[in-house]
Amino acid sequence: MLRQRERRIFIAEFLSIGPVIGATQLFRTETALRKRGKIVLLHFAGQMPLAGIAWQAAHYLFALEKLGWEAWYVEDAGTPPYDPRVESVVMSCDYNLAYLKRVMERFGFGERFVYRCGVDNTYYGLDRKAVKRLYGEAAALINLCGAHHLYERHLHCPVRILIDTDPGYQQINYAKGDPAERAYIDAHTHFFTYGENIGRPECPIPLSGLAWRPTRPPVDVDWWPEPAGEPESFTSIASWDNRGKDIEYDGSSYLWSKHVNFLKFMDIPRQRPDTSFRMAILPPNDEVRREVEGGGWQLTDPRPISADIDTYRDFIAGSRGEFTVAKDIYVRTRSGWFSDRAVCYLASGRPVVTMATGLERVYPTSEGLFPFTTHDEALAAIDAIAGDYRRHSRAARDLAREIFDGERVVGALLAEVGL
Repeated sequence: MLRQRERRIFIAEFLSIGPVIGATQLFRTETALRKRGKIVLLHFAGQMPLAGIAWQAAHYLFALEKLGWEAWYVEDAGTPPYDPRVESVVMSCDYNLAYLKRVMERFGFGERFVYRCGVDNTYYGLDRKAVKRLYGEAAALINLCGAHHLYERHLHCPVRILIDTDPGYQQINYAKGDPAERAYIDAHTHFFTYGENIGRPECPIPLSGLAWRPTRPPVDVDWWPEPAGEPESFTSIASWDNRGKDIEYDGSSYLWSKHVNFLKFMDIPRQRPDTSFRMAILPPNDEVRREVEGGGWQLTDPRPISADIDTYRDFIAGSRGEFTVAKDIYVRTRSGWFSDRAVCYLASGRPVVTMATGLERVYPTSEGLFPFTTHDEALAAIDAIAGDYRRHSRAARDLAREIFDGERVVGALLAEVGL
């Protein structure tokens, strides 16, 4: 575990508010709720009904509520719905609406969510006029993942926060003068990114005059189970091949798909035959399936895992830890990116072994969290975890609670915009 003094110093530096006072939770009273007002979270958990996406939104909603805000989940981009059962965009929102309603009720926001169907533009939860009023009443809106283009109705909200969870792509398009990208980004008033190294000399991602500020994925440890036992399998959940967003900048080509880096470390399970490795992916063809299984990975169908938030949580909590890589664009830019799924592993007391993105400059590592760049480093991390699993399990949960705690992360973000 982190030494107590190191924890206090690290968290205090991140929040820039001096010493941290124990586990005190501020702004939880009804009085605070009345004083603080409303914040709208824009996202796409209905349009893309997958559990990991739902949990990403939920951790922001939980944090806003604990900080004393009346949080609203709104999805009014009007994007056509995707149905993961058929792996395609569909012409009915029935499944998507039912899924989002079930998720929001489960998370405690059954009376405070809005969904606009991308097929017929019907609003659910609030009508169009009420949604516009909500934007006018809200102290801020948070456009998580940049899920929404902002239009006139959104501009009624005075503070419009963009949270870029995929650093590199938007900044490069903006720097290249893409007019659509510039209009989309400039509609916001404040800019945050999971690329915590953006603006530093080692990170080539351009700022282009915008005040990009670092943030990180929040997690609410209370929603993740206490670790029990020592599970057998390191796991990973991923899409094998993501195309269409490769990009060039300043003489370098950056790749979007994660599988490029997975191929470099595909043989890790063969080098540690006493340890189990399981990957929840759908191989696009038999050749990929043979290659993955040939590396020693067990394959698991990700669809039932991603279809339900509790099944997803159980899959993570039942893992030995996460073994994963990162996208080329995060790694070679030394962006400092860290995954919102990895923080769920940490919250469950499951150590994370992940490809280095420059995160090692930002976060405490070597206990519970292990970045790697080489095979030897990856294998050393697996061996270290095997050598004292309970210690690294405790350290993982400590990291989630102390470094990625939603109240601290979201509270620091709001403080930077004057809220």
